[in-house]
Amino acid sequence: MIPLTLAEVATAVDGRLVGADPDARVTGTVEFDSRAVTAGGLFVAFPGEKVDGHDYAAGAVEAGAVAVLGTREVPGVPMVLVDDARAAMGRLARAVIDRLPDLTVIGLTGSSGKTTTKDLIAQLTARLGATVAPPGSFNNELGHPYTALKADRETRYLVMEKGARGIGHIRYLCELVPPRISVVLNVGTSHIGEFGSRENIAVAKGELVEALPADGLAVLNADDPLVSAMASRTGARVVRYGEAPDADVRAEDVDLDDRGRPSYRLVTPEGTAPVRLGLTGRHQVSNTLAATAVARELGMPLAEIAVALGELGLVSTRRMDVFERSDGVTVIDDSYNANPGSMAVALKALASLGRGRRTVAVLGYMAELGPFERDGHAEVGQLAAELGVDRLLVVGEPAAPIHDGATAVGDWGGESVLLTDQAAAVEVLRSELRPGDVVLVKGSRYRTWEVADALRATTDGEAGR
Repeated sequence: MIPLTLAEVATAVDGRLVGADPDARVTGTVEFDSRAVTAGGLFVAFPGEKVDGHDYAAGAVEAGAVAVLGTREVPGVPMVLVDDARAAMGRLARAVIDRLPDLTVIGLTGSSGKTTTKDLIAQLTARLGATVAPPGSFNNELGHPYTALKADRETRYLVMEKGARGIGHIRYLCELVPPRISVVLNVGTSHIGEFGSRENIAVAKGELVEALPADGLAVLNADDPLVSAMASRTGARVVRYGEAPDADVRAEDVDLDDRGRPSYRLVTPEGTAPVRLGLTGRHQVSNTLAATAVARELGMPLAEIAVALGELGLVSTRRMDVFERSDGVTVIDDSYNANPGSMAVALKALASLGRGRRTVAVLGYMAELGPFERDGHAEVGQLAAELGVDRLLVVGEPAAPIHDGATAVGDWGGESVLLTDQAAAVEVLRSELRPGDVVLVKGSRYRTWEVADALRATTDGEAGR
């Protein structure tokens, strides 16, 4: 964060100082975990049902915090008192961003692929200047200001992932950190139980382009009609990317190698260039095109973009992380989270990577689908069968409709089994896997990653990567 006096902090957050020196300067980071506090930092104390950050305020000051931003006084601790610590953290982030005129904020949203594409964009912008991006999927009302407060006067690019659980959420995040470039990847069914329809999801995602200034840029997926239509919701310039013939930044002649890594011809208004990715999955074509559109806007030459795309790697864990075991089994660890759209992408990657090999999918429950839960799961199972997955292991009774959807496909030559839990899936895999198999592990955050972690142990007990 840029250095601020406590008086400036209090003004920015509409707070008042108690037991604090107004001229004392915050020169370190803003943290809400007292264990992460360093000298010159500011500790934010959030009250909670089980853990109250105010109980750690004194320790944070002992660790070097200049003051504590909180909602109640703590004896002997310099405080910036506010009514709502989370809202105050957001106001502080906006105050810092407003003091960084040379900063370009890139906002990104979508029903799936947000975190991966955010990481890809950040890797490209880092070649152009100092870049700040959130770790993992830190994309909500807390993660957003926390990330923004990492920016300082040396930062040139701030890449922000924006999540939403309802209409108005992205609009609020954009008020905290206004974007100059907005990227919308897709409109799927993630959180559809809360939104009610894909059309409502599109309304929420489109708030990102509505927040753009007149001299901003909207980067829209030409292959998704609901995203492409968002052009009418902004007065900013629009660049479309995808494989559609009218896309400004597009991929032609897409091909996959025997590891499922795409290559394609990149076509832009400036010319064309061959691209060969080191990432697995055909969906990475679309993700890298979105990143290309941003890099092109920021002045990166086409030839440099093409080279950089081939050098991109995965940053966040458990997202299409492909590793080889010493016994010849290939594992796709995509276990971080799941929705019907990302399940489809992962299953297609499994089918592509497993050409000529036996394929096994270990699939778990998908959360937040509301009344669409049964159909959403059943459609995933149906797709697995239609793609010819050889063995389907469905983990947990809540995911049973995946099993039902697969077994309802009459001409499927594979087999599905419904298992009680992750341990049961691990036991089946240990007894059935053989060299050459390709295994996909995917599900929402219900410990599905335990299966992937078990698979990382090779036959001789060492980590296999």
